[in-house]
Amino acid sequence: MLSYFLRRLLLVIPTFLGITILIFGITRLVPGGPVERMMTQMQAQADGGSSLQRAGDSSALSDDQIAELKAFYGLDKPVLEAYVDWLGKLANLDLGESTRYYEPVTDMIAERLPVSLFYGGMTFFISYFISLPLGYYKALKHGSVFDSSSSVLIFIGFALPGYVVGVLLITLFSYHLEWFPMGGFVGDAYYDATSFWERAKDVMWHAVLPLICYLIGDFATLTMTMKNNLMENLSADYIRTAIAKGLPFRSAVRKHALRNSLIPIASHFGNSLLFFMTGAFLIEVIFNINGIGLLGYESIMERDYPVVMGIVAINALLLLAGNIISDICVALVDPRVKFGS
Repeated sequence: MLSYFLRRLLLVIPTFLGITILIFGITRLVPGGPVERMMTQMQAQADGGSSLQRAGDSSALSDDQIAELKAFYGLDKPVLEAYVDWLGKLANLDLGESTRYYEPVTDMIAERLPVSLFYGGMTFFISYFISLPLGYYKALKHGSVFDSSSSVLIFIGFALPGYVVGVLLITLFSYHLEWFPMGGFVGDAYYDATSFWERAKDVMWHAVLPLICYLIGDFATLTMTMKNNLMENLSADYIRTAIAKGLPFRSAVRKHALRNSLIPIASHFGNSLLFFMTGAFLIEVIFNINGIGLLGYESIMERDYPVVMGIVAINALLLLAGNIISDICVALVDPRVKFGS
């Protein structure tokens, strides 16, 4: 087992370098950038705020000032040299400074991480806690009224993207019925509350609609994956043989078919770590949830590349760690898998 983990950890390094250098190169090669964004904003302010200048007659920044800005953010260096500098800072847990908010990227991510962890964790546990038993029951009751009716609802949910559901839910339950808030992680009642339960109530009140949007896609996928895997194993020869030898049907399902049905799900279990971090950025945008997804979206739109690279680096590490966790989960479920030398 030790040799396996050593090999996987050694593979993490080139994979991480490949992911980050690809995104780093893209941020440097695409048109526009933080300096260009600053120039545009300052030019707009100069053109709109000065009655002594005509629009477009002069630049808000001189060439020397532009050169100083590029040098300050390291944009005057070749891509490879700038990437090596970024890696050096990353080794010291320094993700740089935001070109939009002028704050350390590490502090910005740390501030928004609990929000994404809350929604990611709630979605993860609720989806697995409901989807796996539901898929198990649907497989045993295949063709029944319950299976058919629940499948219709599941397919409708699977066909509708989470952000579309979010718009519909806000329109109906927030705008027309006014049952839930329009968005945000907490409201004024959270800061006015004097007890833990009042604050928890405010958080959950704001979380109801976003959680529905988060759950609707994963819920459908996990449920149908569990059902289809179990039905495939129930029709396998080893189950029929076990039943023919006198093993009760439910014992054959629980001891043999169920465990084998969990293998494909276990192989993707660790990758859910990535969802813990990022969530679905469009849902965070729609509900104005100040999490990692919204931060990443705003950073891309504003060309705030230090923040983009910080989020990419953390997501890459989570993805690589999730792959190792997936292997461990498969080994725990499937006794045929061994960590050999």
